[in-house]
Amino acid sequence: MIGLTIDSIAVGDSAQLTRRVSDDDIAAFVHAVGDYNPVHSDHQYAAGTVFKAPIAPGIWTAGLVSAVIGTRLPGPGAIYVSQELKFLKPVKSGDSISARVEVIEVSREKNRIRLRTMCTNQRAEDVLSGEAVVMPSRTPIDYTRPAEAIAPLALWMLQPLAWMAQGASIMGMLGLSALSAATPAAFVRPPFK
Repeated sequence: MIGLTIDSIAVGDSAQLTRRVSDDDIAAFVHAVGDYNPVHSDHQYAAGTVFKAPIAPGIWTAGLVSAVIGTRLPGPGAIYVSQELKFLKPVKSGDSISARVEVIEVSREKNRIRLRTMCTNQRAEDVLSGEAVVMPSRTPIDYTRPAEAIAPLALWMLQPLAWMAQGASIMGMLGLSALSAATPAAFVRPPFK
């Protein structure tokens, strides 16, 4: 991920990401923030509402906008200053939500950008709209998440080395065990007192 500075950003620049919403996403968010409103987590209760099924908390959807800002535009090192939101349609498990930001104003003197923020579902319906003000990092940032630093392929390639290390350890223990069994009693040291 590359964090852009104000000098690298222009009106009209945009970025987006798409994520499919799952019951696990909703449950994890509800648990993390403690928003146990049954419209988000109780299928029986939600069936009796206008939504007919649990809906994702609106702030979960807004979190996708935050993910675009923090990872793509302006990216790592960005600081939120403000966010205005309008929740337009419910988001349900199984929906595919595309969060998009577009630069609508750049203030180089204040190191601020104003972004149009929006989320749409798989039917191209707007589910969220708003505007954000963000401070880009003052220096370019090239950031790799620690968990991404070692790709799964690299871990797979290292597995034989791990097996060899385990085998060497076992062989070493067996060797010590054999040596201690073969050592005459006269050469065994008494325990320390």
